[in-house]
Amino acid sequence: MSAARSDTAPTTGTPPRRLRLPPAVRPWLPPLALYGAAKLTGLLVFAWLLTYAGDYRRKDPRFGGGAHWWDVLSTWDGWWYLQVAQKGYHPGPLRPLAPGSQFSAEQNSVAFFPLYPGLIRVVSELTGIGLHGSAILVSVVCSFIAAAGICAVISLLAGTRAGTIAAGLWAVAPAAGVEWAVYTESLFVAIAAWTCHAVMKRRWVTAGLLAFLSGLSRPTSAVLIGAVGLAALVTLLRRDGRREQGVAAPLYAAVAAPLGLLTYIGWSMGGPGAYFALQRDAWAHYFDFGAYTLDVLRNVAVGHGDYLFAYSVPDLIAVQLVVALPFLVTLLLRKRPPLVLAAYTLASIATVLGTQQMFGNAPRYLLPVFPLLLAPAAAMSRLKWPSLLVFFSTAAVASGWYAHYVIFELGIP
Repeated sequence: MSAARSDTAPTTGTPPRRLRLPPAVRPWLPPLALYGAAKLTGLLVFAWLLTYAGDYRRKDPRFGGGAHWWDVLSTWDGWWYLQVAQKGYHPGPLRPLAPGSQFSAEQNSVAFFPLYPGLIRVVSELTGIGLHGSAILVSVVCSFIAAAGICAVISLLAGTRAGTIAAGLWAVAPAAGVEWAVYTESLFVAIAAWTCHAVMKRRWVTAGLLAFLSGLSRPTSAVLIGAVGLAALVTLLRRDGRREQGVAAPLYAAVAAPLGLLTYIGWSMGGPGAYFALQRDAWAHYFDFGAYTLDVLRNVAVGHGDYLFAYSVPDLIAVQLVVALPFLVTLLLRKRPPLVLAAYTLASIATVLGTQQMFGNAPRYLLPVFPLLLAPAAAMSRLKWPSLLVFFSTAAVASGWYAHYVIFELGIP
């Protein structure tokens, strides 16, 4: 006689489904979380300082602020990029100014390259959030892509932990406040980091395309383009490189890399000579082989302000960074980085220090030189996470002043 069967079958609990990210995404969570937390902390401190000081309300919205503290993020160069996004370009010959003016020619929007304002316009049309909001959105998204690129490059040379730390260091670097503002640093570094990564992985077609895009983002893309071209040339001259990939791929990278830069300069001003004249006469930016940098260092050392574009606090921070450059470069070269990183770094530093421009902006101009983070990140990777947490917490809070408030309210970014 069989046993009676139960009318109710035993129930088995179904475990709740967990949100699982794709395996390709998981490695990027630590560096991006560290970068985002540090940047957000610095931005909140910046907002508090702006609100406490209140001086942004008394300034021209074009050059220093507006009704809200976040309007500061779209001032100075940001104003020009928004004008291009809204109205486009009006290229034409240089228009001289009256004698006695600070500059000898009228400023023109063609000095600001088209990739960033083009992205602003596209995002604004797709989302409807306006040009200012779209510009901030583009910068923030590009900053995370840049942080991931920095992490990828440093990880190839010093390990994943060092790559994560490098992404965090870029968030608290001097002048990092422009990474979430209406400026091109985040866009350019995103392109530059992944271009260098592509060269290091011998993905020459990708490197050539990215270098082409960099030429549409800002004039300093010339150093990245040169580094890609040099790396491609060396690969072509080496027999092992020809055996592995042939000639076509690196040759393509070398040829495609400068086309974006040359095309825009040729269209906007008719050639490099006219563009350099615009920079010299309308913005007082030109290569002087370091004479202006030496003049600033000499004056700051003795407490004088007798030089062009003098801003005491930003200039002092810039001097400290410039003094640290030989040490950082030496540490980088001791790591024997790939040629593309070494060439990109050295050419970038030579361009910044050899050009007359607002010296207080040197930290911003050096912000794209991310390979300098290699040695510090490798050294800090030996620390335990509690020590790193203390460091990044302190640096993130402090960055609200030295990386944000100083350049936007005590100087001109």
